Parts: sequence; structure tokens; C-alpha cells
Amino acid sequence: MSERGLIVAAPRSGAGKTVITLALLAALRRRGMAVKAAKTGPDYIDPGFHAAATGAAGCNLDSWAMPPALLDALVAEAVSGAEILVIEGVMGLFDGVSGAPGRRGTTADLAARFALPVLLVLDVAGQSQSAAAVLRGFAGHDPAVRIAGVILNRVGSERHRDLVSEAIAALRAPTPIPILGSVPRATALELPERHLGLVQAGEHDDLDRWLDRLADLAERHIDLDAVMAAAAPLAIAAAPPTTALPPPGQRIALARDQAFSFVYPHVLDGWRRAGAEIVTFSPLADEPPPENCDAGWLPGGYPELHAGALAAAVRFRAGLVRFAQNRPVHGECGGYMVLGQGLTDADGERHAMTGLLGHATSFAHRKLQLGYREARLRADSPIGSAGSAVRGHEFHYATLISSGDDAPLADLLDGQGRALGPSGGRRGRVTGTFFHAIAQA
Repeated sequence: MSERGLIVAAPRSGAGKTVITLALLAALRRRGMAVKAAKTGPDYIDPGFHAAATGAAGCNLDSWAMPPALLDALVAEAVSGAEILVIEGVMGLFDGVSGAPGRRGTTADLAARFALPVLLVLDVAGQSQSAAAVLRGFAGHDPAVRIAGVILNRVGSERHRDLVSEAIAALRAPTPIPILGSVPRATALELPERHLGLVQAGEHDDLDRWLDRLADLAERHIDLDAVMAAAAPLAIAAAPPTTALPPPGQRIALARDQAFSFVYPHVLDGWRRAGAEIVTFSPLADEPPPENCDAGWLPGGYPELHAGALAAAVRFRAGLVRFAQNRPVHGECGGYMVLGQGLTDADGERHAMTGLLGHATSFAHRKLQLGYREARLRADSPIGSAGSAVRGHEFHYATLISSGDDAPLADLLDGQGRALGPSGGRRGRVTGTFFHAIAQA
């Protein structure tokens, strides 16, 4: 392939990867370039901002959850029609799970697999010359991962920048690494957050204007020509399109609104490639699943922020119960909560849900559940057949306050292969779990 790409990474979470990535994307697009973006790991939020900045749909790339053939196909599709593909990393460059090389879920896995140079974002707040030692360690840690340049972030002053720059300029091992940008502290450009991470792109006030400000920031403080010169051709063979998950039906009723928004684009694209049609409906608008569909899917999202509206959505609830009498319905995370008997919000108020499964959940008793998951299915379901394995992740603060008496949907393992026990529920044609499916193992 002749298309070019690079990876924006950092030594840790919170270093400013997302803001720097969006600034680069917005500035390159302003220059008239065809730029596309992808996000490392299981993240629903950042790809929405990527799409807003580039004008093109983004995707997720996950070396632990996705088989290599699927990764290759997604990268080939992501870079198609683009002059450059910018991949935003996750956590620190080498952070992931223990496991086989290349299947650890790290940003470094992608850099090595696709021979992509890394643009390392160094948050230098609270340090100066020590940043050079950090860079030296990252540059020499893995010979398969090449640090092509550095962007200094949250620089406090010109003197601060000079101290850091002089120390980095003195590095000679393994090779000199250029500084391609120096970005001052600008708290007004940070992204707003909520308890599950960033506020979604569609909820951001005046998003276009904010992206324009980021483009201005990149043009003033980042050498965009040098960034483009640092990008390299992707080392990838032609890859046929691959379906991550089998479509659960021929016409799939997909809940989609502010309460149900966490859907991986690669999953939907795979369903369409397999010949399925996706028909969306809005539970918040009190819409039932369309009767001309043969499967229902309630994805994750923020139902806890809309629990009262969902409880009052009589047509939606009655329609979903009617739909599930003779057609499969599956709920992931937030969708799973809505399939239960009740959802208690953060204020302790309980709201009746659809009652299609027997459990009940609460945000008044918060406990973070986070990590990769492999689900070994106990029965046929919309995410796979009995006995098959599906990889994905879990990320929520909700707790089960009543488990009900439904049969479990799957046995879960964590990213290291340790057994976590049975999970989810199934009753009749209805299934659900906190686990988000990414791809068949």
C-alpha cells in the first residue's frame, strides 16, 4: 500500500493525546488534505470526535480483541481514499495486557504490525530535563517501535521549553529524535468529562468552533510539514473485508439515541457486508422496535441519565416486550440494564425498566468494572452460537443489586485468561450482558 500513516501516543493516559490528535486532524483537514483517523482499543467516544474533525467515519483497532485478519482489513478500509491515517493510541504506548506478542492490546502492537512511526506526546508539566530521560527509555524499549518525533505538551514558558528541548537535543541513543511541536498549557481546550469518560461529540457545545481553535493551536505550535514528512507507508498486504460478528438477523432493529449510542462502526459495517439491513429507532422518543425487523439490539450508552424518560416510554417498553415474544433481542451494558426489572439512578430513585430479564441494576452503589473480556457462550444468542468465544470489554460503574434467576449467557475470562465466572442472562429469546462484543475470537 502507498498510503501513509502515523500513530499519536504518550507515556501515560492524561498526557493530552486526544487534544493533540484532534488538533492535528483539524489542521490537516483545513489544509485541504484527505485525512482519516482510528482509535486504539475499545473506545466509543474518541472516534466520534475524530469523525467530526476529519469529516470521515473513524474506527477502532484492537490487537487483543480483533484477530489479525480483521485488523488488517480494518486498516486497509480506514486508509482507503486518505492521504494520511492518524491513529490515536490508548493509555501509555506499551500499556496493555500480558500475552502473546502482537496480541496485547497495546498501541505498540499496531506500530510494530503496520511499521508505523510514533509521534510521542510528552506532558512536560512539572518537569524539564527529566523529559529527555523518559524519551530515551521509550525510544529504546522496543526495536520494532520507532519514535519519529516528539510533541511537548503543557509547556509553561519559553524558558521551560528551552530546558526540555536542550536536554532532548543532547540525546544520541538510539538516534536523535526531533521535536515537532511545543504546545503551551491551554486548559480551555481540554475536553469535558463525565463519569464514563469524555462527553460525546454530539453533546459538545459549539464543536466546530472548538475544532477550529484546535486547528489554530496546531498551526501555531506544531510543525505540520514535519509531521507529514514523518508519516510512513503502511506495511499491510491487501486484506479482504471481514465480519467481526455474525448479524443477528436480516433486518436489525437498533436502538439509537442519546441513551443508546455505543455501537462499534466495524460491527455495523460487517453486518451490512453480510447482507443485513439496520433500522434505527429511538426509545427516548418512545418508539418501539419496527415490526418489520427480525432481531433487536440495545447497545450501551447512558440510560442512567435518562432512566425517568425510559420508564415513561410506554410505547417503547410495550413494543419491545411484544417484539421479544418471537424475535431475538440482545442488550449490551446500558441495553442490558434496560432489559432488567429496574434501574436505580445516582440519586437513589428506582425506575422500572422493560422486565424482559430478571436482574436489577443501580448507580447509587457504584463500582468500576473495567477490562478486556472473553465470553464463552453457553447458548445460541445474537452475538454467536453456543460454545463459541467472543472477545470484547467491560466498562461500567453500575452494580447488580438483584441478579434474578435467569440462566447465564456466558462464562467470562479476563484479558489474561483468568476465569471470572458466569455473566449476563437469557430468558426465552432475550439475552444481555454488561460485556461489549468486539469480535469473534
